[in-house]
Amino acid sequence: MMLQENETGVVEWYMGPYTLSTDRARIDLNHVYRFLAEDSYWARDVSKDFIVRSAYLLDVYVDQAHRGLGLGTWLAQVIQTHPDLKSVTRWLLTTIDAHAVYGNAGFKPIAHPEWLMEVVLPMPEDGAELRSAHAENRK
Repeated sequence: MMLQENETGVVEWYMGPYTLSTDRARIDLNHVYRFLAEDSYWARDVSKDFIVRSAYLLDVYVDQAHRGLGLGTWLAQVIQTHPDLKSVTRWLLTTIDAHAVYGNAGFKPIAHPEWLMEVVLPMPEDGAELRSAHAENRK
């Protein structure tokens, strides 16, 4: 696998004739939607608008000196109203201990947690391994 980042910040990985890309312009949304609407079991009756209107909120951080002031809730509320994200209609996040914070911002427990899956990989002993692997893949 080869990794390249261009001047616009688009990252692409190559394997034989295949390319994985962060370039949204490369996504044939009609093709993806057709698959989801006609062939998938998980999104068969989901509208195209709904598919493009989902987001995952990750790594909300409030400094300990400022916790308990409602800043986490405020941040979660504000991000949902950001003009660039106004078309997003489904937001997801995970939390171990801040259910009330996000509940006050409109989040609720997942209706079907059995639909979610994860894989947890071991953390490298130090970040140097990550940096060197990234650098090697960029060649």
